Amino acid sequence: MTREKQKTKKSKWIVFKSSKIHSKGGFAARDIPKKTKIIEYIGRVISKEEAEDLAAMELKKHRKDKEKGAVYIFELNKKYDIDGNVSWNPARLINHSCLPNAKVEIKNDRIWIISRKKIKKGEEITYDYGYDLENWKDHPCRCGNKNCIGYIISRDEWTKFKKIKIKLGKKKKKRSQ
Repeated sequence: MTREKQKTKKSKWIVFKSSKIHSKGGFAARDIPKKTKIIEYIGRVISKEEAEDLAAMELKKHRKDKEKGAVYIFELNKKYDIDGNVSWNPARLINHSCLPNAKVEIKNDRIWIISRKKIKKGEEITYDYGYDLENWKDHPCRCGNKNCIGYIISRDEWTKFKKIKIKLGKKKKKRSQ
């Protein structure tokens, strides 16, 4: 599967500017109705193997310098992923939240950021990045929601993560006694 460099996708729904969550973020340019395709997540189509190598390299950069290195890889299908870390993909700037107002939908090998509810003009657009528990310590969450779990972890993994945190807390308690 090959694709030429795609043009930056303009969207009437979103503008990008400084974010309180992290660096830059996407904000509603106007009121966005529920279930609206806000913007397409685009990038280079890469193999699963290339995606794993790239993710490991970016994570290594991140561990050296917390402001450098970020993984913008999306699973596209069973064979390919999208490397969204390209200048022509502004959707890569949309931040994670533990209480997101948007979600990801993949259909016909296209990745869309879609509103989960009505989003008011000026509100930051966020979605759950869907990270698994691997390397959770490397991905602190800065969403600021009252129910924030503290790390960028898929909501589907929260129950497992809470059990891990309880076990870690018990180990720390034993060491301090």
